Amino acid sequence: MQDAQNANTQASEPAPIDGPADALELILSKLQTWFETFVASLPNLAVAVLVVILFYLLSKLVRSGIDRGLTKVSDNQQIARLLSSIARIATIAVGAFIALEILGQEKAVTSLLAGAGIIGLALGFAFQDVAANFISGVILALRRPFQTGDMVELNDTFGKVERVDLRATVLRTTEGQTVLIPNQNVLTNKIVNFTESPKRRIDVEVGVSYATDLEFAERIAREALEEVPNRDTDRPVEIFFGSFGGSSIDFVGRFWVPYHTHIDYLRAKHEGVKRIKSAFDANDITIPFPIRTLDFGIEGGQTLTQALTARNGEPVSTNGHA
Repeated sequence: MQDAQNANTQASEPAPIDGPADALELILSKLQTWFETFVASLPNLAVAVLVVILFYLLSKLVRSGIDRGLTKVSDNQQIARLLSSIARIATIAVGAFIALEILGQEKAVTSLLAGAGIIGLALGFAFQDVAANFISGVILALRRPFQTGDMVELNDTFGKVERVDLRATVLRTTEGQTVLIPNQNVLTNKIVNFTESPKRRIDVEVGVSYATDLEFAERIAREALEEVPNRDTDRPVEIFFGSFGGSSIDFVGRFWVPYHTHIDYLRAKHEGVKRIKSAFDANDITIPFPIRTLDFGIEGGQTLTQALTARNGEPVSTNGHA
């Protein structure tokens, strides 16, 4: 039995090369074998090349179709180009894998897929924040909660949207600073879009003296706000008294204006404050300073001067001198 195994081993080993003639014969034999293998695989090679060409042309069609489709749902050309490029590369890769299968390179396909999976897993752990911001940017581009030029509030930052990149949303604040907010934070937090609605409400907070006739003050304030330029006349001016302040009775006057840019809001509020002040001055309505009144009398309601006069019998001036 052992002798048979030794004989088989010796038969499987190549014959020793005794000289240059044997070496040349071995090389020619190998070349002939390779040539015959190449000729035999020519049909499969032709089919594989044809498959690669077809998938290459198909990738162009896929890229063009995705470009047109994303243009209809998003204005972000950067994301559209990126997604279409990814789709094109994926299409070409599928064609390459099919071509390798036709050529009988199943092991090569398996090795490539395994390597791609390991590399993708490693990159996923290493760049998980980058991937999260990228995916969030894609979702923002598709959902479109705001557009370039909109006035928004994101993460307690108010400003105009300049652009949405793959990693961050870029805002220009009203003070002129550029703020980059990661797309993941934008998507997972509150988004306030002031431009989406064509009109905006202006609130003007005012306080009047406790001695003021509130009905009269309300009428004067309403008439003043009704004269604000560019006011939306389809909505009435509203006056609401809300609280008893430390030195005044406070109310808020509300009216609406068309809103296109933030300067529209600022100008309207500017006009509202000026007109209420002018109207109150013309009608002797006092907007009091923050003050404190000390009551020295036994009975409430007496001023400091009255209390001191009643106690000492002499009038006291308000500047502190008798």
